[in-house]
Amino acid sequence: MNRRTVALPVLAAGLLTPLLAGCGTEKGGSAGGDAIVVGTTDHFAVGKNAPAPFDPAAAYDVAAWGVMRNTFQTLLRLPRAGTSPVRDAAAKCGFTDAANEQYRCTLRKGQTFSNGHALDAEDVEFSLRRLKRINHKGGPAVLFSNLDRVEANGKNRIVFHLKKPDATFPYKLTTPAAAIVDSETYPADSLTKGGRLTGSGPYALDSIDAKSAVLTKNPHYNGALKLQNSKIELRFFDGATGMEKALKAGDIDVMGRTISPSQVGRLDEAQGNGIELVEQPGQEIRYLAFDTDDDTAGKKAVRQAMAQLVDRKKIVRDAYDRSTEPLYSIVPAGLPAHRNSFFNKYGDPSKEAAERTLRKAGIDKPVKLTLTYTTDHYGDATAKEFAVLKQQLNDSGLFDVRTKGVKWDRFRPAATDGKYQVWGYGWYPDFPDADNFVAPFFEKDNFLGSPYTNREIRDELVPQTRRQTQRAATAGTFGRAQDIAAEDVPVLPLWQGNQYLAARDDVTGVEWALNSSSVLQLWELGRGQDG
Repeated sequence: MNRRTVALPVLAAGLLTPLLAGCGTEKGGSAGGDAIVVGTTDHFAVGKNAPAPFDPAAAYDVAAWGVMRNTFQTLLRLPRAGTSPVRDAAAKCGFTDAANEQYRCTLRKGQTFSNGHALDAEDVEFSLRRLKRINHKGGPAVLFSNLDRVEANGKNRIVFHLKKPDATFPYKLTTPAAAIVDSETYPADSLTKGGRLTGSGPYALDSIDAKSAVLTKNPHYNGALKLQNSKIELRFFDGATGMEKALKAGDIDVMGRTISPSQVGRLDEAQGNGIELVEQPGQEIRYLAFDTDDDTAGKKAVRQAMAQLVDRKKIVRDAYDRSTEPLYSIVPAGLPAHRNSFFNKYGDPSKEAAERTLRKAGIDKPVKLTLTYTTDHYGDATAKEFAVLKQQLNDSGLFDVRTKGVKWDRFRPAATDGKYQVWGYGWYPDFPDADNFVAPFFEKDNFLGSPYTNREIRDELVPQTRRQTQRAATAGTFGRAQDIAAEDVPVLPLWQGNQYLAARDDVTGVEWALNSSSVLQLWELGRGQDG
């Protein structure tokens, strides 16, 4: 077994140029042949809490977006490697004013949806207006809260008018929140029902059930990508163990989300089994979120005491076999604006400091709290992580914590509706910039559904950073936002992860199949000529 460590650029520094260049794909394998089977522990149940798992107006999680980025088209997309957006449905895009308040795109000619309907500027206008009109709770409309209006100018030109300057707007156009939907198919005021979707991306969703989803090459796709295969089957597993067995047996070709920490070591040590493990730097973070209106979790001293007790190094060691890194900020390491604000304020874990914090605030101990986590969304190690957290807090004698595991289809809506005191979340970046680790958490109608409000972050700091086209120049302003988060602890960062894929050694393009934002680029996977 061979292990490759691939270092892809992740720093979002440099100028966002007015005209964004395109990016092609190198040849890697045969575009024909049998389906490449990709294993995943993701599931896509359609039900009361998730009536439209692939509707761009509602879906806002890494699993659904993984399918959507391969089936829907956006004006711009993230590149094969690096961070600056490149063209897909657009022939050109750019700001038209020095203030970064108006953004224009011209569509490629001959764009078509998978159902054969023509795609034009009116569909782009419809899609963004629909997103904002529906404004699904906990959905991705928050990414476009700064969009004042969008208008089609003829068949091929689209103009976006922003409320305030936003140099990150091109990045937001790369996300499935900006996916272009067919105005003849999608309702303007409500979500689609079921698992069907109609897009103009490189693949069409051919079928989906509880066991698998089949994506076939979209013959109508006219974007910038070159597909290395004609069919992908996503096969769903209840756990990583079964997925690993299927890979070793040759029943699947690629082992994707989520590879457990123990499997990283096991796959790395295996020899001569025809499997290759690829490791890349990642921007995934894991954190605790708090209901700041709760009678207990709403007390800042309680949250600060937890921040003073949590030992991230032990979590990384005991729950993740050192396959992750301790994180002391809401902005991950690797981005220019990262600052270790939580370590700077709280230092190493200290029972004495936590006890002083509670005593000064007049809070009786032990503090009773329930920590809730999802059992089936972030991997097998999540339960172990929360067991470690519970032990750390309870062993101090300052807390009386219990933990509760809930399946994702119930967990996500309950968390958004404020049903939990403290809960565990993971965050995969929508785009690789510090803005995406600050704004979605602290803006009005934020992703968390959190009642926490800080006017300095919302009204001053975030708008200041969005006037900066040189993103490295935002470090000081984002640093201040991270310091405020460390003081108030509306969220408590825990760790930052790497990215892993394992594949049979006849599969090509595995090193390109994950980009810096954890996007699974299925079009990169091919079959070796001898496979």
